[in-house]
Amino acid sequence: MPWEPRPPPAGAAAASAERARRGGRSAVRGRAMWLKPEEVLLKNALKLWVQERSNQYFVLQRRRGYGEEGGGGLAGLLVGTLDAVLDSTSKVAPFRILHQTPDSQVYWSIACGSSREEITEHWEWLEHNVMKTLSVFDSNEDITSFVHGKIRGLIAEEGKDSFVREDDPEKFREGLMKFEKCFGLPEQEKLITYYSCSYWKGRVPCQGWLYLSTNFLSFYSFLLGAEIKLIISWDEISKLEKTSNVILTESIHVCSHGEDHYFSMFLHISETFLLMEQLANYAVRRLFDKETFENDPVLHDPLQITKRGLESHAHSKHFSAFFRLPKEESLKEVHECFLWVPFSHYNTHGKMCISENYICFASQDGSLCSVIIPLREVTGVDTADPATRGVSISTKGKTAFRFTEVKDFGLLVAKLRMKCNATASPQHIRSTEVAAGSAADSPKDFGAGQSKMGQRDNSKTVSTEALMTVYHPQDAENLDSKMLKEKMKEQLWNILFAERGHGVSMFRTKKTRDLVVRGIPEALRGELWLLFSGAVNDMASNPGYYTELVEKSLGTCTLATDEIERDLRRSLPEHPAFQSDTGISALRRVLTAYAFRNPQIGYCQAMNILTSVLLLYAKEEEAFWLLVAVCERMLPDYFNRRIIGALVDQAVFEELIRVHLPQLTDHMMDMTFFSSVSLSWFLTLFISVLPIESAVNVVDCFFYDGIKAILQLGLAVLEYNMDKLLTCKDDAEAVTVLNRFFDSVTNKDSPLPPAVQQGSNLSDTKSDHPKVDITDLIRESNERYGDIRYEDVESLRCRNRLYVIQTLETTTKQNVLRVVSQEVKFSPSDLEELYELFKKEHFLSCYWSVNSPVLQHHDASLPYLEQYRIDCQQFRVLCHLLSPWSHCANRDSLALWTFRLMDESSNCLINFKQFACVLDTMYNGSFTDKLKFLFKLHIPPAFTEVESLSPSKGDDLSKEELIHFSQLSVSSVGDNLESDYLKSSPEKGKGKVDIQAYLKQWQDELFKKEENVKDLPRMNQSQFIQFSKTLYNLFHGDPEEELLYRAIAVVTSLLLKMEEVGRRLQSPMSPVKSPVAVTEVAAEVPRERQEESSSEQTEGSRAQSLKGNHEWSFAFEQILASLLNEPAFVRFFEKPHDIKAKIESAKNLQLKARTRV
Repeated sequence: MPWEPRPPPAGAAAASAERARRGGRSAVRGRAMWLKPEEVLLKNALKLWVQERSNQYFVLQRRRGYGEEGGGGLAGLLVGTLDAVLDSTSKVAPFRILHQTPDSQVYWSIACGSSREEITEHWEWLEHNVMKTLSVFDSNEDITSFVHGKIRGLIAEEGKDSFVREDDPEKFREGLMKFEKCFGLPEQEKLITYYSCSYWKGRVPCQGWLYLSTNFLSFYSFLLGAEIKLIISWDEISKLEKTSNVILTESIHVCSHGEDHYFSMFLHISETFLLMEQLANYAVRRLFDKETFENDPVLHDPLQITKRGLESHAHSKHFSAFFRLPKEESLKEVHECFLWVPFSHYNTHGKMCISENYICFASQDGSLCSVIIPLREVTGVDTADPATRGVSISTKGKTAFRFTEVKDFGLLVAKLRMKCNATASPQHIRSTEVAAGSAADSPKDFGAGQSKMGQRDNSKTVSTEALMTVYHPQDAENLDSKMLKEKMKEQLWNILFAERGHGVSMFRTKKTRDLVVRGIPEALRGELWLLFSGAVNDMASNPGYYTELVEKSLGTCTLATDEIERDLRRSLPEHPAFQSDTGISALRRVLTAYAFRNPQIGYCQAMNILTSVLLLYAKEEEAFWLLVAVCERMLPDYFNRRIIGALVDQAVFEELIRVHLPQLTDHMMDMTFFSSVSLSWFLTLFISVLPIESAVNVVDCFFYDGIKAILQLGLAVLEYNMDKLLTCKDDAEAVTVLNRFFDSVTNKDSPLPPAVQQGSNLSDTKSDHPKVDITDLIRESNERYGDIRYEDVESLRCRNRLYVIQTLETTTKQNVLRVVSQEVKFSPSDLEELYELFKKEHFLSCYWSVNSPVLQHHDASLPYLEQYRIDCQQFRVLCHLLSPWSHCANRDSLALWTFRLMDESSNCLINFKQFACVLDTMYNGSFTDKLKFLFKLHIPPAFTEVESLSPSKGDDLSKEELIHFSQLSVSSVGDNLESDYLKSSPEKGKGKVDIQAYLKQWQDELFKKEENVKDLPRMNQSQFIQFSKTLYNLFHGDPEEELLYRAIAVVTSLLLKMEEVGRRLQSPMSPVKSPVAVTEVAAEVPRERQEESSSEQTEGSRAQSLKGNHEWSFAFEQILASLLNEPAFVRFFEKPHDIKAKIESAKNLQLKARTRV
């Protein structure tokens, strides 16, 4: 069972501790174990040991006299006596494994065991995992070195597992210290566990340690003087799978950025792989799919993740999904036991699984017997026969469930009695109602734009009957042949209920599935859908919840309600129930209530079609809870903005086609055809492609078997049409074949009237395709593909989720690069590398923060350019890594001003296009472009006075100071811009995306005119002084540094004289003081490096004296014309810079930069 916790082996901790204390040689011989390799000379040992098995590299030996009839003769007797007289700590295990190399007389002991079965298990592990690998080495020394390293790693790992469970996990702390020392990650990075394994570099394995932490997969090896260090973040992994080939019997394959990595020779490869899969999916959900992640309190805090917590969370998730329980249920206990099956008169072996509110049982044999007992239904828990260790549970339905051979049955009975008392208490009922009320109040944004809709029917009267009973009442007196068959079906179900129970606690067996495959009777369909889906439990736990939602949601006006109104009359328009106001109003209430309950999903197309069918057979409140079960549990992530869940199941479907229908795979050149044609099958459960009377039979199977039923039916449809599909020349022809097939599917036993049946409305001209009965098709899908297990489907889902999300991310990247490439001169490869660095910096800020503001800004529904944005702190890090001017002394101020310049919308975030354009100016801009860029940095809105609060830091700014300065408003104009942005920004709307605002932004960008230098404002006196200081800082360290210093002094003097002459011409009578003070201030700047203290005083006094003078200002044209006269300036700004070298350096230093921050 996938949810069963793996208990620690008894005595493992003590045995491992003793073995660690003795350096690998343990006196505890209760089981086979690996030994620290020690040299053995066989010349004298052959008399004491007998060889049982051997190969080229290993020998398995048995102690002479052990396990032989008659004691093995005189030699055996002597050896036995020798072993007997030795004290207990020196006794020798009767079996051992030695390592040898060809043509060598030296052997190494590597394992020992107390029984043949135990040592054989170790022997087989060596044969399957190590033997084939050793053939790749060229020398015997390399083989021996590799084997020694592998065995030591296994010993350490065994010790590590047991020490972690102890109160003082010294071994784990030792591993943690190695992890921190080897990789230098931030101290917040939490190590989950580590394993000994081999990493394949080419065709040669490197023995080392694999470290699994919250955000990274890391590997370290140091062998024969060669060091290997590998760090892969989980969010970069696109493929994670277990594989095998000729050399590697079983290995774990990791693909990241198109590079393949293989890890093998794990002690417990399945456990390792499952943990890696959990961590990868955890990271992907947290970073890419925060909609579903935010509702998962167990994984919300990355600093609290543990190996045990992940395992427990996985078990609980599988448990609740298997039994269709509310997602909040967590698995508490698992007991192996027997359940008495009264109608079959035998005990079935299986596991009892207990959560907060449910007792569940699933058999492990082929009978497929399962039971769900809500504690709210339990009336008594008693001990049965103590001799059989029995537990008896009585329910309100007067059914008694008898479990036997239950370990600690007395303690279990006491626990269950306490649980039942707690469940029945008024406090529990009140808490349920409070939970329901709070859930209803949670979507605050939904009602932000409330308005009364006079045109709409706002009736809040909840329908208490299924629409089918209103529009197609059964005539009990006039029964035709189809109605007689329907009554026979009902009778079979009534017999089943009499035998196996009726209601949520009924026995579910193979016979139950057989009846579902034949089609549930119309009269029982709604009740059994509610039962098999688990929606009955949600409804029982939340009385009155739906009515409250209807009252709160109707009358609201959002994007979701607009879309609902548009689709209401497109939902089963041929059915009379939805040609009247009764059906339409019920459909509106259910869809609007769900959009109110779950605004993250809101409303998606296909929900209307599904809900229409649910309303036909279930009461309105029942239909709502069925919709909740489908959207939130049975088809997770199907109805969010990117339909990730549907795309994942499409990928699973493709894999199953490759396995079960290989000839079809060979014929189809592009597997995406199957995804495109089958998407509607999954989103609407075949309702959109099959006639309604046939589609409901598919829904029957879906509610009983889950997505497995849809996958099986999809395979059966393709196989049925195999011959025709193999002759198709293109996709269009294949689609036509499948459409004609679906039109020919009928339900010959359907009691629906001909006016409603879609299949019966086909004209005879289409009857050239043979009719296919839906019951036969479903039965065939079960017979041929029923061996597809639930666990296999969930495993495929996990594996393909990584691939699907990375594919969506690749699409986002390609669209962003296509847009940005038109604006910059970087090569496509350089631009792609810059995008990866930009996105990585975004994620690095999310790795170690519980409520990262950056993570909150990631929204996959936004335009591609806006999905990833960074704040000022992240931009500073990237500037330090990538800017050609990062050596500048006031680089923090430059980064701040650059960020403020790009942040046109004043929301303290910039996108990749803005980031790339700035870098393009620095690297590829002309002299004029770079100078204009620097000029704009020193005037509003970019420029702001910056002064660090910590004088010891000089020009460096702390993170808090940087964020503070980046948020300062320059003027009232900036405030107006910000408020205008908040009003017009598409993503800032409450519950409604403003499409018109997006179109306006796009239009403004298209028609943005080229900026004219004459439009630039003039630079005032203090800004010009800072501009001069920035130039001096940029020139520091340049080969022409002195020449540039003199040139800037000349230009500064010239500009001031020009300004003085201009002012005299404008007002010749006004007294103007000499501009020498300003010139001297500019000339003093380079000497600041030698005379820090004196220059600060001089600058401060002179700047103070200038405030009394008339303000000087300079136009950009003046500065440009003056600097063009200095060849040194032109050479400096036109000097090429190598962006490739910067990118490579940034890739190596980005993580270290984050560590320093």
